[in-house]
Amino acid sequence: MRSPAPDFISAVLAVVESIPEGRVMAYSDVAAAIGSRAARAVGTVMAHYGSDQPWWRVVRASGHPPVDHETRALEHYRAEGTPLRWSRDGVYRVDLELARHTP
Repeated sequence: MRSPAPDFISAVLAVVESIPEGRVMAYSDVAAAIGSRAARAVGTVMAHYGSDQPWWRVVRASGHPPVDHETRALEHYRAEGTPLRWSRDGVYRVDLELARHTP
């Protein structure tokens, strides 16, 4: 995948910064908020530029946190009171019905 344009990067990071505590947006929601359908490009931006942003507030469409960041994200979700759903095998995801942010 080619690197996203600087304007796209800035727009993604601005949306992510605007997500309130305890709320989340899916990668596709962030893309839609800036008039795009490029959810994967949002993921690329978050992977490369999102470490100083509230990255845990951007989740997969299923409500699952970013891959390989489940433990760290859970700490943030608990601190912010983000609504979660737990499966019987102990896997969690964000309850998107309650936590989805729409700018």
